[in-house]
Amino acid sequence: MKFFTLRQDIFHDIIECLIAALEAKDIYTKGHSIRVADMTVDLAKKIGLRGKELEKVHIAAHLHDIGKIGISDQILNKKGKLFPHEFEIIKMHPVIGYNILSKSKRLREIAQIVLYHHERWDGRGYPDGLKETRIPLGARIISICDSIDAMASNRAYRNSLPWEQIKNEILNYKGLQFDPVIVDEIDTHLWNKWRKRYEIY
Repeated sequence: MKFFTLRQDIFHDIIECLIAALEAKDIYTKGHSIRVADMTVDLAKKIGLRGKELEKVHIAAHLHDIGKIGISDQILNKKGKLFPHEFEIIKMHPVIGYNILSKSKRLREIAQIVLYHHERWDGRGYPDGLKETRIPLGARIISICDSIDAMASNRAYRNSLPWEQIKNEILNYKGLQFDPVIVDEIDTHLWNKWRKRYEIY
């Protein structure tokens, strides 16, 4: 039992080191993975995930942007909007993340979630244009939380959006970008909890 606990501790330490490596490279990512992971756990619990399934989604949320390690600093930290060819390079980060994580047999399911966290419910996402429930459940949850944090965070080219506008954007893209069933699970309690959390951040 002690050996198993030690292995778990080392596993989580390695994940923390990976996150720290990314945050050292990408200024915007500082705190982003933690905020997305916190919301992801809330939403995953709300739709009934428990135990190992919840842990996998939680870890994937922490590591969803790990592929940005393979993107040049010039593009990653560019002030202002990206040119189309630069955005195409950014769009490679889920594949890079998948390639990193899938080196470990224990992380392959997590790697799949990371690979598809930018897919869209309507099939217009990337990298593979998966549609609806072909997108892993964990990736569908993270997609919503990732988008909320992106809108709630200051960027080089814009300030954070008002909370009501963020909420309306998620609702407006229900059934287009986001899984409509999962969006409907975000009740008033969760919206208020997240809003208050961002006031603290």
